[in-house]
Amino acid sequence: MSFLNKNGTCNLADNIIHQGATMARDTLIGGALWEEYSSEVQRRMNDPINMGEITQEEADAAEKQLVIADFGAESCGDAVRLYWMIDPKNDVIIKSRFKSFGCGTAIASSDMMAELCMDKTVDEALKITNIDVEKALRDHEDIPAVPGQKMHCSVMAYDVIKKAASIYKGVDMSEFETEFIVCECARVSLDTLKEVIRLNKLETIEQITDYTKAGGFCKSCIKPGGHEKKDVYLVDMLSEITAELQKEAISKKIKEAKGDGNFNAMSLVQKLRSIESILEEYIRPTLKADHGDVEVIDLKETEEGHELYIQYKGECMSCSMNTTTTLAGMQDMLNFKLKSNLRVMVV
Repeated sequence: MSFLNKNGTCNLADNIIHQGATMARDTLIGGALWEEYSSEVQRRMNDPINMGEITQEEADAAEKQLVIADFGAESCGDAVRLYWMIDPKNDVIIKSRFKSFGCGTAIASSDMMAELCMDKTVDEALKITNIDVEKALRDHEDIPAVPGQKMHCSVMAYDVIKKAASIYKGVDMSEFETEFIVCECARVSLDTLKEVIRLNKLETIEQITDYTKAGGFCKSCIKPGGHEKKDVYLVDMLSEITAELQKEAISKKIKEAKGDGNFNAMSLVQKLRSIESILEEYIRPTLKADHGDVEVIDLKETEEGHELYIQYKGECMSCSMNTTTTLAGMQDMLNFKLKSNLRVMVV
């Protein structure tokens, strides 16, 4: 796609490009919404560092090769032109500049993309992904640089790198397609979708579409039955990640229940949860196999350590070993796992 005239300059570019950040600011400011953009994104919206062009005369004077690549995102109407000045002796990108039609986020993403390309070989630049661009714009490692629904802006920056590399190498752009694209309409990759769903703890397909634009057009990627068959569907991905997040949440609760691992320093609730988790994992499976069980009745702190009062259930109540072998094994396992002096008593 080309959005330039035959002379190689942007139609209305001088007005649109330089006003882009201000337009984005006036459009996007909405109280808390503006605060969802990192200060780095805001800075590059208003004052992009690498905006501009590289002329053929400049490249010739430096005895370098000039590459100019255009890429547009049909899903949102944004477009970017990337300039590379490359040393053909070692394929290193000596200088990188861009021009862009689009929102402030597209300008900030393109600005960072151009910066990340510099001093890299063309092959090294090809390894830069849209996620790399977004992460480079963050103020804090774990806080997204932009609202999730603007993540697609960094996808265009990723695609124009591949376009520029394909021109330099004289090959088709598809040869550099290393990311698995789930939504072809919005050009959203599997890694991007997983990142956005996890970071924002999305729960519905509507939220995914709102945040990434995936599934907002032909809808084939949402679930089976659309006009185009897909290898991966959003409904399956959402179900898988939701299950992973739930599992992680449970693990986190168990870890919090155990505190710092020092049984004696735990609260009473944490101690009981730790005991229950050990009984559930190591003791109850054996007892239940023989149609029995064990219930924690009370936990008391003593001068020597702790006394745990339990009550057997089912067949264990009448078992002759419930006060000998079984009890000793339970006590040994608890003391080994908790690293504490715990005496188990039957009531």
